[in-house]
Amino acid sequence: MGLMAQKTGKTSETPAAVNKKAYHDFELVEKYEAGMELQGSEVKSLRAAAADLTGSYARMQEGECWLVGAKIAAYQQAGNAGHDPARKRKLLLHKAELHRIQVKLDQRSYTLVPLRMYFTPKGKAKIELALAQGKRQYDKRRTITERAQKRDLDRNMKKYRGG
Repeated sequence: MGLMAQKTGKTSETPAAVNKKAYHDFELVEKYEAGMELQGSEVKSLRAAAADLTGSYARMQEGECWLVGAKIAAYQQAGNAGHDPARKRKLLLHKAELHRIQVKLDQRSYTLVPLRMYFTPKGKAKIELALAQGKRQYDKRRTITERAQKRDLDRNMKKYRGG
């Protein structure tokens, strides 16, 4: 029996896409990790980090979770057998997680927002979702002010530490 070759692929810490605007526009309450049902050309395109989550969201329909509005660029080498860049993609979650998310979406004014797409060490494409509540304009300003104050405080502390 021969030895099997080990995979030396990308790790999970190299995101294929990040939704930075979600962190600014929403207050994140609870996070979930889901698999994605993708076509071959979509996986190739994701590995090249040619995806955009801006303005996308997840929606529950008939007991299933769908990613809407996410754009995965067409893969050049796929030719005519490529994919539609803006198609809906099915998200793979456990039935209990789907039920828990559905209950929270129905009871409260939550939105299911995608945060980032990435690959696991085994090479599986995953997406991180969050149940989130929209921030008001004054909440966004308060967050920016707090961040600026923390930065100033850190700068002053560094000056006194001698660093």
